[in-house]
Amino acid sequence: LFSIVAFQFEEEFIETKEDLEKLRNDGVLLFQQVPMVEIDGMRMVQTRAILSYIAAKYNLYGKDLKERAWIDMYVEGTTDLMGMIMYLPFQPADTKEKNLALIIERATTRYFPVYEKALKDHGQDYLVGNKLSWADVHLLEAILMVEECKPDVLSAFPLLQAFKGRISNIPTIKKFLQPGSQRKPPTDEKFVAVVRKIFNI
Repeated sequence: LFSIVAFQFEEEFIETKEDLEKLRNDGVLLFQQVPMVEIDGMRMVQTRAILSYIAAKYNLYGKDLKERAWIDMYVEGTTDLMGMIMYLPFQPADTKEKNLALIIERATTRYFPVYEKALKDHGQDYLVGNKLSWADVHLLEAILMVEECKPDVLSAFPLLQAFKGRISNIPTIKKFLQPGSQRKPPTDEKFVAVVRKIFNI
């Protein structure tokens, strides 16, 4: 979502357990957890609250309550799928293969068919209201994450293939997807080790 609105932002990473404790002790984190975004004079926590605020601020959250409801439903679906993927690197090695297969199965039988059908039923370029919304950006990110697990995952979803191409070529998103941007690479073992150490997991 940060990619499409194209505003400048600075990232500060938690690199040690002490960094996290300082934020907690300073009263910066409402629920003692990250992420936290400072915007418009607020320190916002909880991913959903942060993203919905940015979506509304930049007119990516539909024109009325019904459109927002559809956007919310579509976003919750991609959030569920992405959550499975983000948790995968932290799972024991002996369960990763099984859980990877489950992710692919869920993506191709539960989630992607919903978005493919939505695009087919209304024949428009975007998921909701024939206008770019938070739901489109979130779906693109979900597609990219699943493709990192299985590159040909969209082979049975021609409308999603076209959707991916359209959204990826929006200038601000295209720039964000280029090497050297602030988009994070797939989680590797080094990152997993750092997270485990900081959060005692």
